[in-house]
Amino acid sequence: MKKIYKTLLTIFLLLNVNISLAQDESFDLWLKSFKKHALKNGISEKTFDLSMSKVKFIPKVIEYDRFQPEFYEDTKTYINKRTSDKKVENGIKLYKKNKILIDEIEKKFSVEKELLLALMGIETNFGKYLGKMDILSSLATLSYDKRRSDFFTSELIIILQLIEIGLVDQKILYGSWAGAFGNFQFMPSTIKNYAIDYDNNNIIELKKIEDSFASAANYINKIGWKKNQPCFKKVELSKKIPKKFLNTSAKKIKNKTSTKKIKKYLINSDEYGIEHSNLIGVITPDKDIIPEAKNLSPAYLTYQNYDLILKWNRSLRFALAVCTLKEKISNEL
Repeated sequence: MKKIYKTLLTIFLLLNVNISLAQDESFDLWLKSFKKHALKNGISEKTFDLSMSKVKFIPKVIEYDRFQPEFYEDTKTYINKRTSDKKVENGIKLYKKNKILIDEIEKKFSVEKELLLALMGIETNFGKYLGKMDILSSLATLSYDKRRSDFFTSELIIILQLIEIGLVDQKILYGSWAGAFGNFQFMPSTIKNYAIDYDNNNIIELKKIEDSFASAANYINKIGWKKNQPCFKKVELSKKIPKKFLNTSAKKIKNKTSTKKIKKYLINSDEYGIEHSNLIGVITPDKDIIPEAKNLSPAYLTYQNYDLILKWNRSLRFALAVCTLKEKISNEL
C-alpha cells in the first residue's frame, strides 16, 4: 500500500512540475508577444526591459480573481466587517491629523471628507493594507489569463506609458493582486484619467495623503458626485413588488422608477423618511449569489450617488459599505 501511495505521489508531483514548466514557457511566449504590442503603443524598449525584466506569472493572482468576497459573503457580513467602530475611530484619527489638508480638498472638489475617508477606510484600512503584490506581475498574469485579458492588457499598457513619461515610479509599484495602487487603490486607467500631483513635485504619489486624497476627490467629483445627497435606504419590500424592479447585478441598476411609484411596494413606507427622487433603483444584493438567500431581503433603495460608487468599484456590497461607513464617520465628526 505504501509503495502504491509513493508511486501516486511521485506521479502527482511530476504532473505538477510539468504543468508548471509548460505554464512558464507559455507565459514567456506571451511576454515576448506582449513586448511587440507595447512597443507599438509608445513604450520604449528601454522602459519595457527595465520594468518587465522581473515580471513573472503568479498563480495566486488567479486564485484571488476567482474567489473575491463580493462573490460569497452575504451583505450583512460584508458590511459589518468593513464598517466597525474601530474603522470609524481610525478614520477620525486620520482626519484630525490631516484636518487642514482634507478640509481644503473637500472645499476645492466639493466632495464630503466623510466619503473620502470611507473610501480609503474600505479600500486600504486608511493606508495600512496597500498590498504587497508586484503590480506589473499581477497585471501581466491577468493579461495572460483569458477571463478578462483585454481589460488587463489595456491596464498594463497604461501603467507602462505612465512609467515611460516619468509620472509614476516603477520601483514602488506594489499593491493589490488586481493591479490597484495606493491609498485608494487606483487602477492604471484611473491614475491616468484622474490622479493629481497635488503637491506639485512632478510625480504622482498615491501612497501619500496629499496626492491620494486630491486624486480621489477629483475622481469622484468628475464622475458626477452630488454633495450632501442620499446614497441608499434600507427597506422592507412587499411580496407584491414586480420582479422587473429588482436588481441583483452591479453592472447596471435597471428599471428605475420614481419614489412615488415604488412607495406602494414598501412595508411601512412612511417610517423610512425616503427622499424624493424621480430615479430610484431597488437592489436585493444577496439574491443569485448567496445560497438559499431570500428573494426580497435584504433590500435597498438606491440613488444616483450610489450608482457613482459602482463606477469606482462594481460591487453592490462595496457601494453599500462605503455609504454606511461615510454615514457612521459623519455621525461622529
